[in-house]
Amino acid sequence: MDGAGGPVSLPSLESCCSSGLGPCRPSSSTAPPSVVPTFLGRTPYFSPGEGPAQEALQSLSRRLQVQEKEMELVKAALAEALRLLRLQAPPTSLQDPGTLGPPRGSSPAAPPGLPPTCSPSLVSRGTQTEAEVEVEPSPGPPGLSNGPPAPPGGSEEPSGTQSEGGGSSSSGTGSPGPPGILRLAQPPQRTDTPRRNSSSSSPSERPRQKLSRKAASSANLLLRSGSTESRGGKDPLSSPGGPGSRRSNYNLEGISVKMFLRGRPITMYIPSGIRSLEELPSGPPPETLSLDWVYGYRGRDSRSNLFVLRSGEVVYFIACVVVLYRPGGGPGGPGGGGQRHYRGHTDCVRCLAVHPDGVRVASGQTAGVDKDGKPLQPVVHVWDSETLLKLQEIGLGAFERGVGALAFSVADQGAFLCVVDDSNEHMLSVWDCSRGTKLAEIKSTNDSVLAVGFNPRDSSSIVTSGKSHVHFWNWNGGTGIPGNGTLTRKQGVFGKYKKPKFIPCFVFLPDGDILTGDSEGNILTWGRSLSDSRTPGRGGAKETYGIVAQAHAHEGSIFALCLRRDGTVLSGGGRDRRLAQWGPGLVALQEAEIPEHFGAVRAIAEGPGSELLVGTTKNALLRGDLAQGFSPVIQGHTDELWGLCTHPFQNRFLTCGHDRQLCLWDGEGHALAWSIDLKETGLCADFHPSGAVVAVGLNTGRWLVLDTETREIVSDITDGNEQLSVVRYSPDGLYLAIGSHDNMIYIYSVSSDGAKSSRFGRCVGHSSFITHLDWSKDGNFIMSNSGDYEILYWDVAGGCKLLRNRYESRDREWATYTCVLGFHVYGVWPDGSDGTDINSLCRSHNERIVAVADDFCKVHLFQYPCARAKAPSLVYGGHGSHVTSVRFTHDDSHLISLGGKDASIFQWRVLGAGGTGPVPTTPSRTPSLSPASSLDV
Repeated sequence: MDGAGGPVSLPSLESCCSSGLGPCRPSSSTAPPSVVPTFLGRTPYFSPGEGPAQEALQSLSRRLQVQEKEMELVKAALAEALRLLRLQAPPTSLQDPGTLGPPRGSSPAAPPGLPPTCSPSLVSRGTQTEAEVEVEPSPGPPGLSNGPPAPPGGSEEPSGTQSEGGGSSSSGTGSPGPPGILRLAQPPQRTDTPRRNSSSSSPSERPRQKLSRKAASSANLLLRSGSTESRGGKDPLSSPGGPGSRRSNYNLEGISVKMFLRGRPITMYIPSGIRSLEELPSGPPPETLSLDWVYGYRGRDSRSNLFVLRSGEVVYFIACVVVLYRPGGGPGGPGGGGQRHYRGHTDCVRCLAVHPDGVRVASGQTAGVDKDGKPLQPVVHVWDSETLLKLQEIGLGAFERGVGALAFSVADQGAFLCVVDDSNEHMLSVWDCSRGTKLAEIKSTNDSVLAVGFNPRDSSSIVTSGKSHVHFWNWNGGTGIPGNGTLTRKQGVFGKYKKPKFIPCFVFLPDGDILTGDSEGNILTWGRSLSDSRTPGRGGAKETYGIVAQAHAHEGSIFALCLRRDGTVLSGGGRDRRLAQWGPGLVALQEAEIPEHFGAVRAIAEGPGSELLVGTTKNALLRGDLAQGFSPVIQGHTDELWGLCTHPFQNRFLTCGHDRQLCLWDGEGHALAWSIDLKETGLCADFHPSGAVVAVGLNTGRWLVLDTETREIVSDITDGNEQLSVVRYSPDGLYLAIGSHDNMIYIYSVSSDGAKSSRFGRCVGHSSFITHLDWSKDGNFIMSNSGDYEILYWDVAGGCKLLRNRYESRDREWATYTCVLGFHVYGVWPDGSDGTDINSLCRSHNERIVAVADDFCKVHLFQYPCARAKAPSLVYGGHGSHVTSVRFTHDDSHLISLGGKDASIFQWRVLGAGGTGPVPTTPSRTPSLSPASSLDV
């Protein structure tokens, strides 16, 4: 009705069908000019300046009443339609699970009352209450061929631009769908919506037409109940529709697919070259990954993390991987050795111990959680360093929080293993290595325990040290029955010496004394003595352990002590970064200083001859000796990583993160080429196609362009004050796109050498922060994702315009594919996803595979295109934190992945179809991203 309450004629069904727009709405030729509301519960649009506002509100109220009455009619019609279908439909058509509808290309008969020129096609709608109908009109009169134009504000969301991802933005009308297709759809939570018929129909015919359309809709609703096998065995209808659900719904004979993230619909149009989703690739990809190299070393926050094996390999850990590194070159020389990896752990490794035979290794991991939030118990693995096979799993279910310290016994050829966990009581336990049984256990202390060790001359004597204590334990193994042994403790007596805050390390001397290094920079010598009966609180003639001598060795804490083969002792300082050698009586013999940019000494291991291996607090592994100095053989970042890009024609890649370091890595030499301090957190980066410069986005809205040879900053520009999440050069290098958390994409024109940039425009339209973007192969268009799951397309060459008709972009070819939302990659999303489970995605340059970085420490490999629900993948573990980014190298020979909090960089070798290689097959206990269809390797 109009503003005065008079009747309003409604558009015909043919007019709506031919318009190609969204749900039915009044035609602009029949509605009064003063008020043109949209239906389906959306915000009405009032023409500015025409008609009083009060009159418009009254008109809208009357229309709402009419819609409520029609809702009752719809419910009655639906009930009648279901009753008729039960009576008339053949039983076989509803019981055959493989029957989705009429064969492709056929024209099924329309239910009674449906116009003969319109045919319903099946669309699975998850948990929605109403089936979606596609109506394909036959050619009609010229005046009805295209239908009325959409009124302003007529998007699928309450206001703004409707994106392909279901989000809305504040700049204009929604994108029209493909011409000649009417898609009547609702978001999952909305109720059934009344649809108005053409005003040309008589009142007596309207209920019949409503009944006919509802019958067709109900038929589709019943028919799709038997199609679970064709969709991978799980019917989206049976999935709960909670906020964290992810449901993919497919129009097998249409032009689009739809999935839901957090209850928001994301519509993606099928390229014209794909006739059926069934013809897309299925199964895991033929390519596989083999871990080639791990950059970094966990020295920032761990101890007992560096040893040398009998084979000469250096063993250390980072993330969930224990690395066996064989150095190349001479002492102090460059690296170039090889790596092997033990990948049996399911969470971060915290400590190591090497068996006296120099072959077996014990490694303890921390507790973690799986994909569903269930705790994973800490455990100790005893494994063979030659075969990388696990020999024994010790303490599963016996430790809390994690394993803090480990030690093998020495006097009895490593028959026993001592373990201290990270519980509040720091439980100390002794285990039989061969049988994996616990022999004794006791609460050690509520203070932190940092080190544990067996006396090399007496396996019944154990020492622990940590926060303000040194404890001497006597272990009685009993009769060898598990759990029958006892542990008794004696505290070290500091006497007249100041008790330090921490005692991080100790070492046994050949004469039986013990040296400890503490947070005051002192080396204390401990020995046995008989206690004085006059000492308060002590019994007479009892053996105690006290300080025999003290020497001030370093400024600041002492983090490491190492007994050398010649009987001398090495100490590593924290604040002064000195490495000192001490003779008998703690006489200083020689020292060397570690360069400041490597950090303090964390661990020391003795190599062949005079060679030393030194681990530092800035996650570097140094090699050299006291006379010639030290040079790095392994380096890494020290904080969370996010930025990653690969060189356009060299096997090099660049990383940046919260440690404010920008690092260029040589993928062939497995070494750091150079690094600079950005002074701010780097979050994203991209090489210019020439490789001469690289753009880096920071967390303050600044972005820099650096010369890759001179490392000089050639451009420094700020766009807004929000962090930048993505920077990407166009394939021809003429443009640079910068995605910001202020919801904008800034476009810059770039000179041929990439050194100069000038603002070209801005892409404005996203309603949330930019997460990913890609350029088309011709360099004219951009596809972008945002934090609210939008997929938008932009015409950059045409003036940074938003392409409102997303259907027209379905066949566009993209130079890269890093957007996590899109038709070609939506199959990578797991059921139950909350929209944050996938952090990064990258398509290979040969467009054969897709690598995915998820929030559960895994790297996935899918076939490309990946446009099938629950697509199977190969799953690779090793990272100990969320994987933040993945990128293929220029020739697809390697894949680079970044760990988040673990600050690790993994370089994976891509093995071709049918290729063979050293692919580790250690299974992971952590559930994969898609447990039903993924394979952990």
